[in-house]
Amino acid sequence: MTDPASPDDRHVLGLPGAWAMAVGGMIGGGIFSTLGVVISVAGHWAWTSFLVGGLIALATGQSYSSLTRTIDEAGGLYTFLHHLGLKRLATLAAWVLVIGYTLTVAVYGFTFGAYASHALGTDGWVRSFAAVGAIGVLAAINLIGAREATVIELVAVWGKLAILLGLAGIGLWNWAPERLVLDPNQPVTVVGAMVGAGVVFMAYEGFQLLSYDYDEMKDPPRVIGRAMPLAILVTMAVYILVALGTPMLVPAREIVGQEEISLAAAGHAAAGQAGLVAVTIAAIFSTSSAINATVFATARLAHKAASDGQLPDLFARENEAGVPWVGTVLISCVAAVLAVFGGIASLVESGSFVFLIVFGAVNAIALHQRVGLRWASWIGLLGSAGAALALLAYLTGWV
Repeated sequence: MTDPASPDDRHVLGLPGAWAMAVGGMIGGGIFSTLGVVISVAGHWAWTSFLVGGLIALATGQSYSSLTRTIDEAGGLYTFLHHLGLKRLATLAAWVLVIGYTLTVAVYGFTFGAYASHALGTDGWVRSFAAVGAIGVLAAINLIGAREATVIELVAVWGKLAILLGLAGIGLWNWAPERLVLDPNQPVTVVGAMVGAGVVFMAYEGFQLLSYDYDEMKDPPRVIGRAMPLAILVTMAVYILVALGTPMLVPAREIVGQEEISLAAAGHAAAGQAGLVAVTIAAIFSTSSAINATVFATARLAHKAASDGQLPDLFARENEAGVPWVGTVLISCVAAVLAVFGGIASLVESGSFVFLIVFGAVNAIALHQRVGLRWASWIGLLGSAGAALALLAYLTGWV
């Protein structure tokens, strides 16, 4: 058996690559998977939901970045807890994170299948086949090595940003605020925006993937300190613009009715068949980059925990390229099954709730360790808790 890749060979993520991994993990499935779900909850306040969610993510991002640089070790919440000597909680966190990320990969696969089958004018088995195929192909690319996964991410991120911003720009050019309203007879209150922020949170979880890719970076402290906030700010701006621009092309009620492929309908309204094709390409770029970035990082989280004896040893097994292949394959297989049998709304809501709890915990640890900007960690903690409670109230029928 060939020796795994040396540590020097793994340091392939510079600032552009790390930024692309984070943006890819967020925008990847975020706006394509969640826009219709958020509008169904927040109505014309949907853009505010993305703003609130982005501010919570930005505050939490500085906690993640500060803790990771202080400990100088990959692993995110798992490593933070392990460093504090809370090994049982660390093990629980590792499993929760792996499950949460597997849910997100399933969402991205589901969305990929939905857009691909819509473009082909089919449904059913074609959507399932496309979802499984996308996850399988991206898992295979991950198995080749980190450098190849990074190249894929850079190409996909810039492609989808150009198309999404173009779509938003066309919509905003035709500004008609009444199109933001979901139902004039049932106005949505500001509370709906907070619930929407909870529902949408899966769209922001991708930035934390960088804390698992820390060992793959060329200059980890510098790269993560710059890439993480920059990625969140860019993502937040794109989400808000798309949330405002898309309803100008397709009324909010129609977006909700086509929540799985709502941006495809907007693209068709903006530029006919060419617009539909462009948005479908963007969706394919986006979901592909999200699957790629999430599988890439989650397999490394599982490898880290397994190396510490906190997860089964099989997660620590690497191939010739130094890739944790067992984790990559298992995560991808489970996600593929969920993509076939799960529903988009339930997957998004479940994933968002998991990550709100994770984000709250990271902010609490940053405050306890007196790391980073305390006021920002407080915003992240209180914001995560508030959004989690709002989402829980919505899921249980209280609001």
